[in-house]
Amino acid sequence: MKSLINFIALQLPIGTPNPDDNQPLDLSDPFEVIVFIILPIVIAILYFLWRKQNQKDKK
Repeated sequence: MKSLINFIALQLPIGTPNPDDNQPLDLSDPFEVIVFIILPIVIAILYFLWRKQNQKDKK
């Protein structure tokens, strides 16, 4: 009986987003290329430059 209650409690409610509803990345859409590829690379580069600058300031 306890496992049945856990099974029912773990079900997704109707109308909520589901991981199975995701669409694949469309690389022909410029917005998706910028948001999912270019922007993370720029953020990583800026983070490493900022960290390098902070290490210079401490010395």
